[in-house]
Amino acid sequence: MKTKPEGATPAWTYAWYAWIAAFFAIEGSALARGKSEDTLSDHVWAWFDIPKHPAPDRSERIRRVLLLGFLAWLGAHFLTGDEV
Repeated sequence: MKTKPEGATPAWTYAWYAWIAAFFAIEGSALARGKSEDTLSDHVWAWFDIPKHPAPDRSERIRRVLLLGFLAWLGAHFLTGDEV
């Protein structure tokens, strides 16, 4: 398993490791507290008004479609390398 892309600056590799570790530390502590309102999921749902409106208005629907498109691209990008 490669630990970094060929030619990558080690500082950037360590920064990405730190970012991933910070995510797990923040999400883990939010879950351990037992307050679901502190998790990343609940924040994203609040930012995009997902839990508040069963029938979103047009601007909310557009934001959700943009988020879905970005996440679909990001998943494909991670799975296929630089093909997408």
